[in-house]
Amino acid sequence: MPKMKSHSGAAKRFKRTATGKLKRMKAYHGHNTGKKNRRQIRRLTSPAYVSKADAPTVNRMLGG
Repeated sequence: MPKMKSHSGAAKRFKRTATGKLKRMKAYHGHNTGKKNRRQIRRLTSPAYVSKADAPTVNRMLGG
């Protein structure tokens, strides 16, 4: 059997932590940041984790 390829779009967006959680970046930070206040922009820079409901789907896309 050939190896399963990971979903290249998901591989760019999600990283696996040392404990096995899936890390993601928050939305709404790409553009139009001049309209948003500094506190909102600063909070959008911090990483978040994939929810438990979505974790199996993302895991499968990453080939795990």
